[in-house]
Amino acid sequence: MPFTQEQIQTAMWLIVGAALMLLLVLLGPVLMPFVTGTILAYMLNPLVDAMCRVKWKKWAIPRQLAALIAMLLLMSSILALILIVLPVAQNEFPLLQEQIPRFLDQLHAILEPRLLQLGIHIQLDSNGIKQLISDHLATSGQEIGHAILSSLKVGGTAVLGMIASVLLIPMVLYYLLVDWHALLARLHHLIPRKWVKRTTQLAEEVDGLLAQYLRGQLLVMLVLAIYYSSALALTGFNAALPVGILTGLLVFIPYIGFGLGLFLALITAVLQFNGLHGLAMVALIYGTGQIMEGFYLTPRLVGERIGLQPLTVIFALLAFGQLFGFVGILLALPASAITSVAIKHLRSLYFKSRFYTVS
Repeated sequence: MPFTQEQIQTAMWLIVGAALMLLLVLLGPVLMPFVTGTILAYMLNPLVDAMCRVKWKKWAIPRQLAALIAMLLLMSSILALILIVLPVAQNEFPLLQEQIPRFLDQLHAILEPRLLQLGIHIQLDSNGIKQLISDHLATSGQEIGHAILSSLKVGGTAVLGMIASVLLIPMVLYYLLVDWHALLARLHHLIPRKWVKRTTQLAEEVDGLLAQYLRGQLLVMLVLAIYYSSALALTGFNAALPVGILTGLLVFIPYIGFGLGLFLALITAVLQFNGLHGLAMVALIYGTGQIMEGFYLTPRLVGERIGLQPLTVIFALLAFGQLFGFVGILLALPASAITSVAIKHLRSLYFKSRFYTVS
């Protein structure tokens, strides 16, 4: 049975689409500024649209100016976060090498008698652990600077490429914010006319899903940042504000974010408190925060529309991280949500097809 002209054209365009997807995968590291800029533009576009709708005496804010204001607000927020966290990190990192050996001695003194009562004979090699820490933790700015210079000599091209990518992000973001609606119109024009209605429906469903996810996730991050900062401050943590803010912001990376925040809090407890009561307070605060996030905040603010299983989330984090690096980790959950919409519609089409129904 010969193929029709329409079938041949469809097959050719499918091959072209598959080749483009393969090219995107191969160019994953190069796409970092463009992917990051697109994500930020999608998030900031509602703010830019809102500013453009504001009128004062028949004068409206030009979209170019609104885009610049939105970018300045974003960069100011990032700079404020850096200024809050960086000084604390610089002060506490050298203390870590001094405090951890003492903490290990205390831990050994507490655990050894209890283990002996249970008939378990384990000798903690605290001296070896101390030596390992001394070998791997920098104690001065000179050593850190030497390491940076060495890396620049070995991989100067890679470092310059990373700097160029970071500097390219604001340019991509500005262009996308200014021409966002025009770009969407061009994409809409490229869709085959017979697929326009279905594609538009899918795009609207994905947009609603992502909008709910982003708005809800931002609210969850804000609430948790306030909770962790307040709870750590009430229990006497000196670095409550930066650790609490970082923990709240890291929640957008499922599982990994909470683990990193918990690790930071444990380091703070080791540096500040003697004994194990600091670790117990961290366990109580972070256990309560995890319960609050999992059973109340995420279901209420983000909702269950994404509906991804934990194993699916972990696989998505690993897969997208392998393909696109750190940006892939940021993309994993939203991209998985988009994929789930496509799979749901493909599943419906499959059950209605003759391939499935004809016995």
